[in-house]
Amino acid sequence: MTPAFVVAGSPEIIRVTAPRDAHVEGDWDGHALQFFPGHATDAWYALAGVDVEAAPGPAAVASTIRITVHHPGHDNADEVRQTIAIHPAHYRTTSLTVAPKFVEPGPDELKRIAAESEIKKKAYAGTADRPLWAGDFAAPVAAKPTDSFGTRRMLNGKLAAVHKGMDFRAASGTVVHAGNAGTVVLAQPLYYEGNCVIVDHGLGLMSLYMHFSRIDVKPGQRVTKGQRLGLSGATGRVTGPHLHWAIRWQGAMLDPAKVLRLKLSELR
Repeated sequence: MTPAFVVAGSPEIIRVTAPRDAHVEGDWDGHALQFFPGHATDAWYALAGVDVEAAPGPAAVASTIRITVHHPGHDNADEVRQTIAIHPAHYRTTSLTVAPKFVEPGPDELKRIAAESEIKKKAYAGTADRPLWAGDFAAPVAAKPTDSFGTRRMLNGKLAAVHKGMDFRAASGTVVHAGNAGTVVLAQPLYYEGNCVIVDHGLGLMSLYMHFSRIDVKPGQRVTKGQRLGLSGATGRVTGPHLHWAIRWQGAMLDPAKVLRLKLSELR
């Protein structure tokens, strides 16, 4: 498993050694691990991760990898079970002031939020059953990021939530690029996210781009790494123009800075 030291918000690469004709499957904390063959003839990999709000502790997450090797005339099945220690990540607490409607939405806003929750749920369910990414991830804008992932945010004096993405100090109109290849599964205005684009990279791995001033892609569109998705802005719940970039794996929100350091190009 890489990295070996696992903290809340960590993306992980899981490697299994098995013949190319093997069938490899597993699960981690209730999430199915979907393995794909690597460069080497005996290497299989799965991408996984630990949500930023995962509880730390040696028994917080248990990883079970099952390996099945098919041979002519008979099957051999080997199972490995390993408990992974989840270490706490030390994140800050900050205070922000936003429009009151984003802290205490009214009845009409709550109806919209509920409807959009279903839209996002459908988008997240539309992941490809194979890797769509091409090589390592790249930052979506040529702007300086803030150290904001995992920060506990007080909005208008009230604890709102943990910040689950990376913010870039991008002025309105900055071109936003796809962090990797994939398929657009959502491209529309949302209440909190503003103009939002979600790209599926396959096997439950998705990248989210928020607060656009303009969207230049459509759902179902295939995009390459670095392709233009739209322009940054200040739509939705914001204190000013910026790009919010998030990485999601099967519902777990991962640290984008750590995803940028993954050596995916070495896998396949």
